[in-house]
Amino acid sequence: MSNFVGIDHVQLAAPKGSEEKALLFFGGILGMEEIPKPSNLVKRGGVWFQCGHHQLHIGIQDHFQAAKKAHPAFLVKSLSELKKALLNHHISIREDEPLEGAIRFYVEDPFGNRIEFLERTD
Repeated sequence: MSNFVGIDHVQLAAPKGSEEKALLFFGGILGMEEIPKPSNLVKRGGVWFQCGHHQLHIGIQDHFQAAKKAHPAFLVKSLSELKKALLNHHISIREDEPLEGAIRFYVEDPFGNRIEFLERTD
């Protein structure tokens, strides 16, 4: 028997002082809603967002290194509209091999972390 019910949140790391860039990219360009961090965690920096039923936490990391392979994959509606919006903000899109039942692409967040966006077609 499994006690797992799902994923609560995904955390991406970012360098110190990068909260404004995170707000611009995840909040402004992607349209995720910023949510307040618990008061006892505010001192750590970073910013949190609501992403559908889940949360995305951008955490500040000393000696930051971007995640180039491990990545979140965000399930979206109207992938083509998102692609246009990202291109309008001069964000590079990387295509990959097809995935059965989905269309997808990758981008890098402002900190170099790999992010996948996909839309189910089945």
